[in-house]
Amino acid sequence: MNPWKTSQWTFGLVGCLSACQSTTSVETSIEATLNRMQHEDRTNAILAIVPDVLDQVHDLEGKDPNQPLYGQAVVVKDNIHVKGMATTAGSLALINNIAAQDAPVVARLRSVGAIIVGKTNLSEWANFRSTSSSSGWSSVGGLTSNPFDPSCTACGSSSGSGAAVGSGLVEIALGTETDGSVTCPAAMCGIVGLKPTVGLLPSEGVVPISSSQDTVGPMTTTVSLAAHTMDALVLNRNDSYASSLSRDALQNVRVGVLRQHDPTPNSSEAKLYQRALKLLKEQGAVLVDIEDIPGLGRIQRLEWSLLLREFRREINRYLANTPREVESRTLTEVMAFNVANTEQVMPHFDQEIFELSEQTSESDEPDLDTLARQLKKLAGPEGIDALLQQANCEILIAPTFGRPWKIDLANGDNFEGSSCTTLPAVSGYPHLTVPMGLADGLPFGLSFIGTAFSESILLSAGYAFEQARID
Repeated sequence: MNPWKTSQWTFGLVGCLSACQSTTSVETSIEATLNRMQHEDRTNAILAIVPDVLDQVHDLEGKDPNQPLYGQAVVVKDNIHVKGMATTAGSLALINNIAAQDAPVVARLRSVGAIIVGKTNLSEWANFRSTSSSSGWSSVGGLTSNPFDPSCTACGSSSGSGAAVGSGLVEIALGTETDGSVTCPAAMCGIVGLKPTVGLLPSEGVVPISSSQDTVGPMTTTVSLAAHTMDALVLNRNDSYASSLSRDALQNVRVGVLRQHDPTPNSSEAKLYQRALKLLKEQGAVLVDIEDIPGLGRIQRLEWSLLLREFRREINRYLANTPREVESRTLTEVMAFNVANTEQVMPHFDQEIFELSEQTSESDEPDLDTLARQLKKLAGPEGIDALLQQANCEILIAPTFGRPWKIDLANGDNFEGSSCTTLPAVSGYPHLTVPMGLADGLPFGLSFIGTAFSESILLSAGYAFEQARID
């Protein structure tokens, strides 16, 4: 356990709860959760325990106990503000970045009775520091591993959130995604992950990479819990996401199968995927093969340019507004901090992405906003929407990612298989991953992708698949 983690934990909290002699089921449940987080965190998912847990439980007295998330323990990725706690993004440069207020997404969960119990480790700077990084490692929290095999990656950057749910510490976590950072760790930790439409949830109080692509998203044990979490996070909806869930949601629904992302033939992943496709058919889905994704390579190249430029602009804005105790207040100063603290901060990989981002300029052509609009058009209307229209489908599916790879801190991530995260990430469209099962003992996720604001459709389809697979 690292010193920062030790100093942040409120080790007397479990004892305090016991001393309170509480008879409520919520206190009993939260006490059990805290005990698991303190003593059973075999993946190193938890970075810190929230110090006001007991106060949150007492504050439930004024809230509706019939709310689905009432008394539910939730952990939050440590690039999201929780009042009174450091928001580090995994970086020692932000160790004094104490949040004055909750991020709106955290406040919304509290308002319906959810109990924010902890902050989770993540890939440092949300995996946007080095081209040879190892997902799940940060200088603040160390390495988070896969709950199914400690020698394998939990993916990232929401590694701790995925591992915390996947290892049974909690049932609900918040992650963030720019491209794959919710859906990859969810798939590789054997849980449900939803990247919502960009802009559907507020982004304030989150350490940024890209305003074009960043979003918070729920990571949960079930599709139903993901839907309930979205109902808490999205305000002023007429119909709840949870109420739209149906076991019959796939009946006569045309589903486009993105064959470009098929697993290696005859692999254990391919066999599992074939069983998933068969199950979708049995639930009434009409599968339509889509052999090619035009322009995907170009989108990926332009996305890289966009992210480098947006990160420089937005991280400088964020750092300028951190508390005065934060000494690194620009990207340049963070880079200098990293160099000055190389032994702690860069023992395994460097900061090539930071260096590339710092070299970008506001005068680069095309201008940043134009580039963002062009990319969203290519990946959205001319990408996902065009694929859906041409195949007359409502949903696209593919394996979320390949199998979890072996952790190699010396050489960084060694991605296996294909990833379908880019189109929904760049377009800003929603992306849901649901477990297909285990391939050679490791989780494998099935992605459901749709047009903008189609979360309800994706959650319903994912729920129908999930329930059929469980039966």
